[in-house]
Amino acid sequence: MTVWCCRCSLASHFRNYCNPDTDGQFLNSLVQYLGDSLGTNVKTMPLLEETTLPVDAPLTLPMVVIGNGPSGICLSYMLSGYRPYLSPEAVHPNPILHSKLKEARHLSLVDQELEYLSEGLEGRSSNPVAVLFDTLLHPDADFGFDYPSVLHWELEEQHYVPHMVLGKGPPGGAWHSMEGSMLTISFGDWMELPGYKFKDWAATKRRNIKCDRVLPEEIASYYKHYVKIMGLQKNFRDNIYITSVSRLYREQDHENESQGKEHVSEQHFHMQEQEGQNPPIKRNWEIRGYQRAADGSHVPFCLFAENVALATGTFDAPGRLQVEGEDFPFVLHSMSDFGAAIGKGILCGKTDPVLIIGGGLTAADAVLCAYNNNFPVVHVFRRKVTDPNLIFKQLPKKLYPEYQKVYHMMCTQSVTNVDSNLHSSYISFPEHRVLSFQSDMKCVLQSAAGLKKILKFSVALVLIGSHPNLCFLKDQGQGIGHNPNEPITCKGNPIEIDPYTYECTKEPNLFAIGPLVGDNFVRFLKGGALGIARHLTKRQKHQLIVERGGDGVP
Repeated sequence: MTVWCCRCSLASHFRNYCNPDTDGQFLNSLVQYLGDSLGTNVKTMPLLEETTLPVDAPLTLPMVVIGNGPSGICLSYMLSGYRPYLSPEAVHPNPILHSKLKEARHLSLVDQELEYLSEGLEGRSSNPVAVLFDTLLHPDADFGFDYPSVLHWELEEQHYVPHMVLGKGPPGGAWHSMEGSMLTISFGDWMELPGYKFKDWAATKRRNIKCDRVLPEEIASYYKHYVKIMGLQKNFRDNIYITSVSRLYREQDHENESQGKEHVSEQHFHMQEQEGQNPPIKRNWEIRGYQRAADGSHVPFCLFAENVALATGTFDAPGRLQVEGEDFPFVLHSMSDFGAAIGKGILCGKTDPVLIIGGGLTAADAVLCAYNNNFPVVHVFRRKVTDPNLIFKQLPKKLYPEYQKVYHMMCTQSVTNVDSNLHSSYISFPEHRVLSFQSDMKCVLQSAAGLKKILKFSVALVLIGSHPNLCFLKDQGQGIGHNPNEPITCKGNPIEIDPYTYECTKEPNLFAIGPLVGDNFVRFLKGGALGIARHLTKRQKHQLIVERGGDGVP
């Protein structure tokens, strides 16, 4: 077996990666290795054993981004040299923030102190840079105002950082696989990325946007077109599946040698640590995976990076109940599977209800889908209908009438309501949980009081959220969360990062952005791109000062 590998032939382009004179050569060389015609014009080398590392020093890309959804796209935009400045005519409605912005109007946000600018701001994200960037792009949006952005963007090519954005599908990530008939929760302009308005894209497609909320397929098309119109295609590779991301370890005593650098395995690292020796310095990442070719074959690759940014989102692994019978083929875990079952006519002629488990918006989408197709529904969820944490109680009724309709049914057509019965087209089971699924398409439920009930169904749909698929990291990345003993989840246990640089606190040179750090809305994930770009810029300036003998001249 062979792999394609970015290595020594590109070394001449690596040292000064922000030199505009070499950017084109560097990217052209990368395209040669990461091009669409892999398998025909690729340099191959023997596949490395898992415990073996190359003897000679590998070429290292400054940044590899894993995930090509809006998080990865926005980060690529910033790394490509686009810089946000305060618009000359802009006045931010927050006078204190506006005063701070005026102090360094001549500098881009990437060159300013984000800690100072974000101080005192509040918003719907726990990450201060996300709140700052959002209030600059959408001032006072949470108060119902539609003020224009106070920023304008300039392309400064000298700040380009060579990088690769790796994704399983086309740019846009999971948006391409979402149910197309449901409207987005966020407004269309909140879904847009910097520098290109969603409404401008819609105008070019002659699409009449009838309301502020839009279809997922429209957002997916916008993201894909955004990459093209912003000139980012050269940084993106599709049909890429990552199998491992691991550290390379180098002996500390050999760190400054230009030749014969000895690499050691992680196992050796732990052995040294236990024996009390000075552990080797962790440096650089090895990314392995494969690209799926048009004929379905897999082309393995090995790539090295100085920094890695995780931008995978949390849509990869649907949440599971972990109960008996959940693996039966009639127990589904996604809206796409449900849509496919409807499209194939599997439910035609069925008299038993569709069993929907979950109390969130995706479950509500399933209820609406089944309801609109005249399928009876049994809706099971664990919370009380009066629970203030139910998402339905946080949505304005006028903006989200369809979800208010579902919530109204959840409240008035429950099993505890004397007016409801099992022959209704919809019935809810609040404060119930699933104990098991049985082979005869029956489900055992248990109430909060401990009472059990057996229901027959035509198909079951488990929609209780999703989790990130970080199987390419050691222990699936569990050790880099706020709670190292729990798996990574966007709500309960996001990746722990520095709030201003988005660098993982437990893994230097590993960054995370978007839902992985708790920013589930597109409007907030853009702050992560700003934080990472600023950190890399500051680090490069520091390296230049050191290389020039600390003379203080960047």
